[in-house]
Formats: sequence, C-alpha cells, structure tokens
Amino acid sequence: MMAAMEILDPVGSTEAASRTPAPRPATLAGTVIGVLDNSKPNARVLLEGVARALAQKVGARDVKIWGKPGASIGATPAVLDEIAAQCGAVLTASAD
Repeated sequence: MMAAMEILDPVGSTEAASRTPAPRPATLAGTVIGVLDNSKPNARVLLEGVARALAQKVGARDVKIWGKPGASIGATPAVLDEIAAQCGAVLTASAD
C-alpha cells in the first residue's frame, strides 16, 4: 500500500492596499526634477542625463539628485519627504 501524498498548491494569495496616485502637475515648467539614484553602476549617469534632457525640454528650473546607500536598501522616509517637498517630478529606476 502506498503512503498518502500531500499535494501543495503553489498559488498564494496577495493583498494590496488601494492607493490614490499623487496629483500630477499641469506642467513641469519652473519645477525641480528629482532623481533618486539606486546606487547601481551607471544608474546616476543614466538618470541624471534623462532628467537634464527632460528639464531642458519642459523648462524645469533645476535637477536635484539624491542617493540611496545601496540598491537593496530603501530610501529613508526623511529623504522621501524631502524629495516630495522639493520636486514636481522624480525619476528613479531599478535594473542591472
């Protein structure tokens, strides 16, 4: 006689809180475009280049850059609050 075999279902359940997206500005002219560098190789170079090109295209006032201590470490709430208070738009990315 064979022993009973337990079959496991690999499909898990997920729950996500519903959030309202932040309001979008009508224009980026005169705003600051922020960059959150994830500390991966060349991320800052790429993001800063895109941000500066965007700023020139839309007439943004400035580009400001913030960094994280490492790719696997999130930005602190204080840094996120600072970025939100100063910027009309923010660019970030994650890739290798």
